[in-house]
Amino acid sequence: MPGIRNIGALALGGIALAALLAVVGHLAVRDLDPMRLTVSDYAVSDSGGAIHLAMVTLAVASALLVPALRRLAGPGGRLGTAQLLLAVWAGGLLIAGLVPTNPPGTEMGTAAHVHRYASVLAFLALPLVGWLLAAHLPAGSRTGRWLRMLAVASLLLAAAQVWSAYPGDRALYGLIERALILTEVGLLVLLATALPTPGRRRTGRPPAMQVTPARAASVGGRPR
Repeated sequence: MPGIRNIGALALGGIALAALLAVVGHLAVRDLDPMRLTVSDYAVSDSGGAIHLAMVTLAVASALLVPALRRLAGPGGRLGTAQLLLAVWAGGLLIAGLVPTNPPGTEMGTAAHVHRYASVLAFLALPLVGWLLAAHLPAGSRTGRWLRMLAVASLLLAAAQVWSAYPGDRALYGLIERALILTEVGLLVLLATALPTPGRRRTGRPPAMQVTPARAASVGGRPR
């Protein structure tokens, strides 16, 4: 098991690989409209399975961050709920990657429903992770501000997607979903890059040196 200092780097590598696979999967499908159709629609139409592999890779990268969250909030941070929600995100994404939806224009079956609800749980869980973590960080923290902004943006985009799916007649449904995915992946990147390394103090200040009589004698010639 790699040390905590390597977890962020491993997660970032997994996120980068997942992004590359998603791009490859999109380029392999040329007869679909990305403005209206979802990434899952592209995934089921991608004969090479690159997008499904991207989902699984992103799920694994996310799972690496679950045990590392406590270091981000510092000593005494109660992050059990955030860890659980991040596990829900990773698990939902894994299920969505392994269980494909139905091809565009066909009736939804059991597998498609499993895929849909696993995806919904995942995309709702991750913004809550960001918000909970931001609440445990020091007031005025730049990381905390970004976590809150990305969490709010994700929830707004999720609401826009729900509107598009029902009263909006799927207007720009695919575009909204891709914006949501990019926002939540950005939140994951922030989590991975914000992980402190072992031994590093959260304030970034070196520990104060205690001056003992022996040290003072060695420096100034006699104790003060």
